[in-house]
Amino acid sequence: MGAVMTSGTTLLLTYRHLQKNVVGKVKTSPGAPKKAKGPRMSMKESAKFLMNSPYIRDLALLVISYGVCINIVEVSWKAKLKEAFPSPNEYSAFMGTFSSVTGSVTLLMMLLGRSIFAKFGWRFAALVTPSMIGITGLSFFALNYFSDVFAPISAALGTTPLMMAVVVGAAQNILSKSSKYSLFDPCKEMAYIPLDKESKTKGKAAIDIIGNPLGKSGGSMIQQILIFGVGSLAAATPYFAVILMGMIYVWVKAANSLSVQFDSAMEASSAE
Repeated sequence: MGAVMTSGTTLLLTYRHLQKNVVGKVKTSPGAPKKAKGPRMSMKESAKFLMNSPYIRDLALLVISYGVCINIVEVSWKAKLKEAFPSPNEYSAFMGTFSSVTGSVTLLMMLLGRSIFAKFGWRFAALVTPSMIGITGLSFFALNYFSDVFAPISAALGTTPLMMAVVVGAAQNILSKSSKYSLFDPCKEMAYIPLDKESKTKGKAAIDIIGNPLGKSGGSMIQQILIFGVGSLAAATPYFAVILMGMIYVWVKAANSLSVQFDSAMEASSAE
């Protein structure tokens, strides 16, 4: 509580200082050029642009795949988490630890991210996130669906299949979030570098209009359809695992395809 109050007070004082001593004194140069507004594309125009540009289409598939995969695993994990920690205090304590570990791992991955790009290149960095989500996500669903098979192993470790699933699901969330901020997002932004100005602005607009919303809502829609169709979240687990494998395949294929195009575009840009 003390840390929250201290942070809040610091933010308020900083904001007051900026408004009083900085913002009021900043003057715009009369001759400074006005910032150009990005193109406003409709849903139809965005879809057409994605279909006509393999480069932007592959980039959009990366964004959509990430959103769907994260949504599919995270909702199932949170359901297991509430089952493992029915007490609000225990749940809050676990989430506090989870947030702290997420922050630490993300910081570490941010420090390692530059070295990964420098040593292994764009393709390797782009494949880290789907690999992590695929391995940990499928392990999580396997622990849920084959809990009886893992019961002897969990007993030998002094825990339960449910708790093992919670821990693996937590690892999936931590690794996916940390790799997103340190590798996935930089890969996405780097992919725009070799594009011409028109393709860059229209590509970003198309991905913002179609890619991001479709990734976020697509996972939720899949879950609702499956839960309504089979009756419960637990019964839908094997279907979630199959869909996750399919999305990871699409993701990896798009990343490999985009890597070839990215390298070619960078070589062409360097030659000019």
